[in-house]
Amino acid sequence: MSTTEKEINQPVRKGSFLEENSKSLLFIAGAIVVLIGIYFWYQNVYLKNRAEEASAKMYKAEQYIGAADSLANKAINGEGGYPGLEKIAEEYDNTKSANLANLYLGGIYLRKGEYKKATEVLGKYSETGSPVADPLALGLLGDAYSELKDFKQAATYYKKAADKASNKFTSPMFLKKLGLVYENLKDFKGAEEAYTKIKTQYPESQEAAMIDEYIARAAAQVK
Repeated sequence: MSTTEKEINQPVRKGSFLEENSKSLLFIAGAIVVLIGIYFWYQNVYLKNRAEEASAKMYKAEQYIGAADSLANKAINGEGGYPGLEKIAEEYDNTKSANLANLYLGGIYLRKGEYKKATEVLGKYSETGSPVADPLALGLLGDAYSELKDFKQAATYYKKAADKASNKFTSPMFLKKLGLVYENLKDFKGAEEAYTKIKTQYPESQEAAMIDEYIARAAAQVK
């Protein structure tokens, strides 16, 4: 019998794997401990420091967000050593400031008529649980796609925005936009339902004041 045959036929001893691979297992266990340590450092130190740094640099750009259009570029690109929203969103990703920067940028790009850019940055926004910011981001996406004449996408986001945080301020606004988009899509039944929802669920809203005209217009086209 050859040496190879003897090795093949030799029974495997119990525990031989652990004995023969003890060094490897110890290495793996050590690596896991190191990785866990790195994870907690990343979450509790690195990200925290980055978040604080981003927040400190953000305030200058925020001063120009609601300003005249002529100052919009300062909000986007920064000024006097302070980074703009684009740089904050890119360099401080995974922070609340970067997330908010994407929302701000979406609104600014919409105002500037740069609708494709608006969809790109708003698509990076992550939900925070905010009853104001989350539906607003969805609604702004609806606005951008509406301006791009992509009415199907616009309808999707307007519906999500209206349903996200049901309230008398944002929901009727997005429901009305949803109805108008449905009319563009020749979905007059959907438009009638959106307008009727404003009347029944948000009768005290500003949009409800003249909504009967919209309901009648859509209903007249339903076949």
